[in-house]
Amino acid sequence: MHSKKTVLAAAFAAVAALTLSACGSSEGSADKSVADVSAQPASKPGTVLDQPFTKPDLVLTDTHGKKYDLRERTKGKPTLIYFGYTNCPDVCPLTMSNIALAKRTLPKAQQDELQVVFVTTDPERDTPASLGSWLRAQDPDFTGLTGDFPTIQAGARQIGIGIDPPKKEKDGTVVSMHGAQVIAFSPKTDQGYVLYGEDTTAEDYEKDLPKLVEGATP
Repeated sequence: MHSKKTVLAAAFAAVAALTLSACGSSEGSADKSVADVSAQPASKPGTVLDQPFTKPDLVLTDTHGKKYDLRERTKGKPTLIYFGYTNCPDVCPLTMSNIALAKRTLPKAQQDELQVVFVTTDPERDTPASLGSWLRAQDPDFTGLTGDFPTIQAGARQIGIGIDPPKKEKDGTVVSMHGAQVIAFSPKTDQGYVLYGEDTTAEDYEKDLPKLVEGATP
């Protein structure tokens, strides 16, 4: 008989495997997350982690071309982190749009508190300028980060998200394979304690954001 911990870890790894190819058609080899998660009713959009993630130690470049220390700049603030790329045809823009729509339903003070950080998985094409332009169409207050790929990949791995180097397909398109999870970090502990998959809707985020801003469990 498998222990509950083993079963939960396997379940989470399966989720990661499903979402890794969200922005591409081939099977990637990126690392899968092995975090343990709490059992929750199917109606819950977010998955509470039994063992929260430490915020990634990432120093990258923001959309203004300036150094951005993720831990320092988001310390003590409710933060959502997502790894994706601007040329993604579906999941990435939908995910950011859903978060943007939900954020607008918060009181102004809570909107100002919430930090939404989008880290590119395709830094060669996602320059600070192009990333900034893309994010402004979603929400002008979203933070976009770019830098060298090994640093980004290592940062993603720290929170259980696998990403592969972008590659060119036979038809000439460039595909970036990456985990499609959004991870929420508590303003109380700076730990990543809730995970959202690619199927999370704007309504789901709308229900959870007020609690996430407070560092509560949704």
